[in-house]
Amino acid sequence: QLQASGGGTVQAGGSLTLSCAASERTRRYHMAWFRQAPGKERESVSIVWTDGTTYYTESVKGRFTSSRDYAKSTVTLQMDSLKPEDTAVYYCAADRSLIRSAWRDWRQYDVWGQGTLVTVSS
Repeated sequence: QLQASGGGTVQAGGSLTLSCAASERTRRYHMAWFRQAPGKERESVSIVWTDGTTYYTESVKGRFTSSRDYAKSTVTLQMDSLKPEDTAVYYCAADRSLIRSAWRDWRQYDVWGQGTLVTVSS
């Protein structure tokens, strides 16, 4: 239903772009990015609502930009000024009926893509 790609290794201060391809069913869902570092809980990164509004977690504001392309059924996460603490497996997730106050709760999402590893070296 969701296919994430674009992970890799980059030096601190560098950039990476992640992409999440949606299926015909999920292309009109609210779509989010989460990440999980080793030994840590899964945390929210960003969400693009179906109306195009975006929310970001505080630690990535000003550095990450998420957008969606309905024609291509994709959501991208442009990550700039990367820091070693951004190292994690990144997941895209989607839900049709998510309420705005719950966007950070990974348990609210029905559909998940496989993770893609982002490693930021110092």
